[in-house]
Amino acid sequence: MRLLIVGTLEGYITAAGKIAMKRGAKVSHTDSIEGALTALRAAAGADLVMIDVKLDIATFIDSLKSERITIPVVACGIGTDAAAAVRAIRAGAKEYLPLPPNAELIAAVLEAVAEESHSIVCSDPAMLATLRLAEQVAPSDASVMITGESGTGKELMARFIHRKSRRSGEPFVAVNCAAIPENLLESELFGHEKGAFTGAVARRLGKFEEANNGTLLLDELSEMHPRLQAKLLRAIQEKEIDRIGSSQPVRVNVRLIATSNRNLEAEVRSGNFREDLYFRLNVFSVAIPSLRERPADIPMIAEHFLKKYAEANGLGDKRLTEDAMLMLKTHHWRGNVRELENTMHRAVLLSRGEEVGPEAIMLTSKMLAPEGSAQASIPSDSPVANPFAGPGGTVPAAASQPAVPPQGAVPNSSYGATGYGPPKGGKPGPYGMAANSSAAAAANAGTSGAGLAALIGRTVADVERDLILETLTHCLGNRTHAANILGISIRTLRNKLKQYGDEGRSVPTPGNDERATA
Repeated sequence: MRLLIVGTLEGYITAAGKIAMKRGAKVSHTDSIEGALTALRAAAGADLVMIDVKLDIATFIDSLKSERITIPVVACGIGTDAAAAVRAIRAGAKEYLPLPPNAELIAAVLEAVAEESHSIVCSDPAMLATLRLAEQVAPSDASVMITGESGTGKELMARFIHRKSRRSGEPFVAVNCAAIPENLLESELFGHEKGAFTGAVARRLGKFEEANNGTLLLDELSEMHPRLQAKLLRAIQEKEIDRIGSSQPVRVNVRLIATSNRNLEAEVRSGNFREDLYFRLNVFSVAIPSLRERPADIPMIAEHFLKKYAEANGLGDKRLTEDAMLMLKTHHWRGNVRELENTMHRAVLLSRGEEVGPEAIMLTSKMLAPEGSAQASIPSDSPVANPFAGPGGTVPAAASQPAVPPQGAVPNSSYGATGYGPPKGGKPGPYGMAANSSAAAAANAGTSGAGLAALIGRTVADVERDLILETLTHCLGNRTHAANILGISIRTLRNKLKQYGDEGRSVPTPGNDERATA
């Protein structure tokens, strides 16, 4: 944990710094906002900023956003000034700490922000074998490629390898290659000089320099543009990088770990990923099994998240009933550990009392289940299935009302009066969409002649545009889900959407979880 303290704090700075250092933090200090920005642009960086509430916190946070520096900010002030605390939170601070410093309070904030609970919870032999393999390769400086489905814990595995390596005392820096637009990713990785492009108000060191002597995680590397792949390959081979706008190369010593939820060999064959870069990074490969392939981990992980979210919401101890645990064990877990975590968070909030029963377990639809996997669904007595039922409920379920399909869903009588799924004879595709659909109407018609006749006279480009926009609407604007359904990369989808927007077409806005990166 690297802590940057900004401001004088009227002499309490020394006490706060000593407390943080006793808790294992590396502490640096600056008096001004400009000094803080200079420090954060440099390779040393920080994991948390504690800033004097008397300084202009709003301006500081706006500067961080404009320079794409993502870091939590905690405001500090003398005494318990409620007005100052409110101003700080409204300005964007994550928390307000009163001074003189309280050792336990500072320790709690450091622990919460650092999120050092990066330990991997497992007991299944398949996962234990994977951990032993990762631990064996960790002490070396070899590049590692971590593969696995979304939600399996690839970043946790990367942090595990870093902690077990000889570089464990040095920085661990992660960058999501899919979340940063192509024109900004180069600057994010390699840095830039002042004036190198519009918005470059000062020199900024990139992730390679920030991770110098430590570990750099390139998350979702398969989404990187081929042009950047060439520059990345040179950085790996020559162990030096070129900042944008600079003529002087910079030497770096970085251990690289890359992750991907795609088949990179297939991406190489299709020409979307450089073969030489693949072999350069894939010195050692760690494949994380899906949660379906390690069922013995489900009870342990479920109990872990049950305890975590019960404590986080101040709800006391909770325990899963046998019926609830059976539902978890037989579910398909398309979203892996991430889906299980969300399920347990919901269960904690929905449960009534100390026991978490089946009525509190809200699982995803069977349409998301891979072929041949077990399935559990939302129980009929769940408060989510019937929100007005139970004590005090006065609105009965309107059984006589006709079923209204959700936006983008395809009605199908074979799934029951209120069921929705792929058309008869259609094979379920990703996220429950019909694998042979070309649009919502075509999916409803399956492969019948009537469905194909509706496409005659239209260009391929028109049909493709309608398919993409309908799928995006179905996913409520979520670009990642839509790209997975369509079987294309997120980069290709974004390029298509930009083209449609330029043509004056109405493009659904990104989902809430993607607006920061879309």
